[in-house]
Amino acid sequence: MPAEALLDLRRRLDQLPPRHPERKSIIEGAIQFYGLSRASVYRALQGQLRPQGVRRADHGAPRKIPRGEMVRYCEIIAALKIRTSNKKGRHVSTARAIELLETTGVETPQGLVQVPKSLLNKVTVNRYLRLWGYDHTRMTRAPAAVRFEAKSSNALWQFDISPSDLKEIEQPTWIDPHRKGTPTLMLFSVVDDRSGASYQEYRCVYGEDVESGLRFLFNAMAPKDRDGPALQGIPETLYLDNGPIAKSGIFATVMERLGVLVMPHMPAGSDGRRTTARSKGKVERPFRTVKEAHETLYHFHKPTTEAEANSWLARFIDRYNAQPHRREPHSRIEDWVKNLPDAGIRQMCSWERFCTFAREPETRKVAGDARIQVGGAFYEVDPDLAGESVTLWWGLFDNELFVEFGTKRFGPYKPSGGPIPLHRYRKPRKTASQKRADRIGTLAENISVPKAALTGMEDDELFHENVVQLHSQPFVDPDPYGQLAYSNRLDALKGISEMLQKPLSRLSQDDLAFVNALVERTLDKALIKNDISARFSFVRLRSSKEIPEC
Repeated sequence: MPAEALLDLRRRLDQLPPRHPERKSIIEGAIQFYGLSRASVYRALQGQLRPQGVRRADHGAPRKIPRGEMVRYCEIIAALKIRTSNKKGRHVSTARAIELLETTGVETPQGLVQVPKSLLNKVTVNRYLRLWGYDHTRMTRAPAAVRFEAKSSNALWQFDISPSDLKEIEQPTWIDPHRKGTPTLMLFSVVDDRSGASYQEYRCVYGEDVESGLRFLFNAMAPKDRDGPALQGIPETLYLDNGPIAKSGIFATVMERLGVLVMPHMPAGSDGRRTTARSKGKVERPFRTVKEAHETLYHFHKPTTEAEANSWLARFIDRYNAQPHRREPHSRIEDWVKNLPDAGIRQMCSWERFCTFAREPETRKVAGDARIQVGGAFYEVDPDLAGESVTLWWGLFDNELFVEFGTKRFGPYKPSGGPIPLHRYRKPRKTASQKRADRIGTLAENISVPKAALTGMEDDELFHENVVQLHSQPFVDPDPYGQLAYSNRLDALKGISEMLQKPLSRLSQDDLAFVNALVERTLDKALIKNDISARFSFVRLRSSKEIPEC
């Protein structure tokens, strides 16, 4: 049935209601005119309004080669791009990968895969790489981030450091004379993972040093002198990035003493395609809030000292913790109090006790007077340690010293007052090791070993032994450079000519016969020189340094 007749039939039917009796007569006329069945006419009318596809039926399937082979080639090309990627994101191109497959092939666990020339096209391969998800972007995309949350307060704290927008203050508390410029003002922050309650401090530092980080963490864990609850207590876990603080052995030792599990960020590539830590927002959100809602007001008034800046910041942090929780119908600090563990918070130790944890090891040798000098200060240690290589544990926050030797630990020691005056000197009491050494020394002077330990016989036995004459051969000098003898008769004649300082043809018949007989008899340079000197004593012979080596 022609398309024009079908459109005219559809137009005439649309002008009538669905149950009109004239519709049947119109359909009967079309059936008789075109010689079709009733079902064929109705089928044509139904297909007229059905949408037609704009793509081929084999869209997305290769037509030149089977789909399985094309998938295999795409996998190999995607693997080549991943294997050749560097840290800057550069990798082999699709065209170069196809060239390698065509020329040399690629070794796979299933064997060598080589593609016939002109079988693969760069545009076609790139289209199927994108269509089937083998493109480099999807192959190197990191897995989805996993959101986590602690079940109780103080179960996990997130620790981070960020430069303040204020950069520096007018009157820093300290300046390192060995470094240029003034220290940078940094924001130190910890955030409770469950409640979102935060504690922050300003600190002037030249970088992320361990000492500043430990001082801040002590203040964060210690009780606060404020009205109302505040973030405090020793957390079970501390989550931080892989910076200088997390890599410090002192920091790990202090956290171990406090019973805190340190969880650094997983480095890139440690878990498949996982990238380095991605911000979760829990510790970054307070930083941004402080910089946008608090530090922007520093355009009107700036703090002059670190203490003043911290007092202003503490007031703002209290207001921040009083704001609503991210999903609970109460504030952050109320959520922290409500979800504290049943056993309560773990109280922080005193500052003096905390200082004993923060110690740095160093291997040194104790001087003979049992003293150790550090920066002009002398530490007098146990006399038994004199001359020993020991491990010193220096305190970051105090001047006390612990000394570790083997499995024993000595101390604490404090700086001594200098040498003892001459007329007030008193000999120290001998230690156990000194007494032991004296006893062994006395024993060493009074012991002996029988002579038989050396001779192997008793004293009354005579030791006689026949001297055995050994056969020997004289040394044969290979003379590789011709220093002792001439290599042949011609070289010997040249050497004699040089000694006589004239050609041999100018000699008499008797002298020439003597020279020929001498060369036939020996080629030794010393013998030839002696005989020539005795025969031609009237001629000034050239010195040995003037005679060239032949």
